[in-house]
Amino acid sequence: MTISYLLFNTPPPSLLPQQTHTWLSKRFPTSQLKNTTTSLTTPTHLCKDYKLSWLPELKTASGSESSDEIIQQDELFQDLIDRRGVDNVRMLIVDSVNHAKAGHPGMALGMADVGYVLYRHAMRYNPRNPKWFNRDRFVLSAGHGCLLQYVCMHLAGFESVQIEDLKHLCKLGSRTPGHPENVVTAGVEVTTGPLGQGVANAVGLALAEAHLAARFNKPDAVIIDHRTFCIMGDGCAMEGISNEAASLAGHWKLNKLILIYDDNHNTIDGDTSLSFSEDISARFSALGWNTITVGDIHDDMGSFKRALSSALNETERPTFIKVKTIIGKLSKKEGTSRAHHGSFSDDDVKQMRAKVKWEEREPFHVVPTVYKEMEIQAEYGANLEKDWNTTLRYFQRKYPKDAEEFKILLNGGLPLGWDNSLPRWSKSDPLDATRGYSEKCLNRLAEVIPGLIGGSADLASSNKVHLHDFDDFHQPDSPWGCNVQYGVREHAMAGISNGIALHGSGLIPFAATFLTFSDYMKNAIRQSALSHAGVIYILTHDSIGLGEDGPTHQPVEHLAGLRAVPRLHVFRPADGNETAGAYMVAVGNRNTPSVIALSRQKVAAHIEGTSVEGVMKGGYIVSDNSGDSLPEIILIGTGSELCLCEGSAEQLRSEGRRVRVVSLVCWQLFDAQPCEYKEHVLPHSVRKRVSVEAGSPLGWREYVGEDGVVRGVRDFGASGAYLDTFRKFGFTEENITRIAKSLMEK
Repeated sequence: MTISYLLFNTPPPSLLPQQTHTWLSKRFPTSQLKNTTTSLTTPTHLCKDYKLSWLPELKTASGSESSDEIIQQDELFQDLIDRRGVDNVRMLIVDSVNHAKAGHPGMALGMADVGYVLYRHAMRYNPRNPKWFNRDRFVLSAGHGCLLQYVCMHLAGFESVQIEDLKHLCKLGSRTPGHPENVVTAGVEVTTGPLGQGVANAVGLALAEAHLAARFNKPDAVIIDHRTFCIMGDGCAMEGISNEAASLAGHWKLNKLILIYDDNHNTIDGDTSLSFSEDISARFSALGWNTITVGDIHDDMGSFKRALSSALNETERPTFIKVKTIIGKLSKKEGTSRAHHGSFSDDDVKQMRAKVKWEEREPFHVVPTVYKEMEIQAEYGANLEKDWNTTLRYFQRKYPKDAEEFKILLNGGLPLGWDNSLPRWSKSDPLDATRGYSEKCLNRLAEVIPGLIGGSADLASSNKVHLHDFDDFHQPDSPWGCNVQYGVREHAMAGISNGIALHGSGLIPFAATFLTFSDYMKNAIRQSALSHAGVIYILTHDSIGLGEDGPTHQPVEHLAGLRAVPRLHVFRPADGNETAGAYMVAVGNRNTPSVIALSRQKVAAHIEGTSVEGVMKGGYIVSDNSGDSLPEIILIGTGSELCLCEGSAEQLRSEGRRVRVVSLVCWQLFDAQPCEYKEHVLPHSVRKRVSVEAGSPLGWREYVGEDGVVRGVRDFGASGAYLDTFRKFGFTEENITRIAKSLMEK
């Protein structure tokens, strides 16, 4: 029970402790309900009518006609109910895989006990409103076991997973894809599949809860109070991102994070002893976690409930629960890597059905009383949401200023007129790197946007992303802080940022490092795009122009790789105003992640002709002296090389040439423009074009055409002063002018 709860005699309804029993008075006497935040306990007395409704099914399961003994023992009776619920979960998994002739049943069968207990006894949620804000979050990092989540969601009453959806597992257009996708199935919090990503997502979700709770909760109005549950497997444990994220979670003391490890000792290639022998619990203990081991959940489900109760008692550390399971439980393949994926033979299905007394039942059968049992949790969740709404109204009346800010966050995080805060630059403003202009944009935005939060992988001073006048996020000292210190953990930083973005609370995360180190977090960036997570990636030192650090730190192929990611906006602004435009688009698109690639070297604050509005179209005309005629040549640039295009154009114009300069600051936005606009900027009849970008030439041919010239970097960079390096690779006004003249003479 929270201290704030004890301070008041008549708190609003939602201040009832978080782990109140999931048993409802309509089935259990009100006098038997006990409030507790620290355990999952069974009521001391179950209603007789409810027991009687279960007896026929329990007799079928046990093969025994005796009922007098079990009907008198509530704890035993509930255990039998739970076991039958788990049997039903397993048989739905088997039926779904065999019907689809595809899928990964092994982990799902082994973790059926865990999934059932979480959805029936532990987690607070309302299946009738999967987006209820104060719900507990569940992440399946071992995403290949998605059937466990789908089946539990179906039994729990989520509209998004009906029996027909289970029958369409992995089918094109179904709501039950081969790995969980948050944009496909309501009730799935994050998209998982690449192992370990979900662990980082869960850390981000838990961080968001801790941050917002510190900012908005009042002693008499707790409106943010939920937990994050995550299931990980052996593969997740092996992937480095899980260790990075777990290290941060321990450091940040995210005590409302519960990570459940499926210790089934198998990977696709065989027993984990092939490549994995460490003491995983000892590792998490060293990372600052509370660690618990559940030895045999299949024989003692109560052991897992007790572990959860212990986790709920923890007030300073996240909890790691290692659960020893048998992969492919019930199957002839159980305990082996062969159970990981694939369907089951008819003979195997027959013996599995016999083990759980399911012989006479049709595929996809659900015991009616299992639905009723799970409905208890649904009704409980609906009542919790109703109580929470009452508390929220109380909060709004008593704390109107905070309530208004909270409302902005719940409505997407963007107050009216937020974009007016972005600075504008003139030609007379002093030179700076685009990372410097970015710093000014970020800090102006932080003054008006309540959900801006983020940090760097130990490069904040180089990336220029520190939010001035804001604290660092850290528990217990300053969980309200908006600067997140990720340390040298790029991969976890991106995965955590995805969790923050998908928390649904209007928080807008940014993550910063050098562009060349984006490779460390590429898969998480891809997940951002796949998940519609509007993370802003601020990647500085964007070319060979960074100079002295040399080729290890000079990105070449990175822009091409990032531009290849679907649904990812990649910006490379040329000056202060284009940087502001990049932020306007990136912040305004909450369902699309963005990369803003920024220079280390100084560039003009305002190149005449650039604009914030032009950035919104991805590509636009910066200058053109052609009048009513078409240009003889088009110079296309991005970033710091746009000024080279302008300088070259001025020289060519002085010689009487008609030259157009185009900024192609974001390919994805330009490609999405109407054909008429793209033809206006890059007329097909003007075939003499030169692109200038200090990066890989890949992709540029689409914009310069077959007759154009691509000026790029085809090898690794070199250590030296940036002007010397640019000169070595041909990025000078003189060389661009020479290339343009040569092309025009053809």
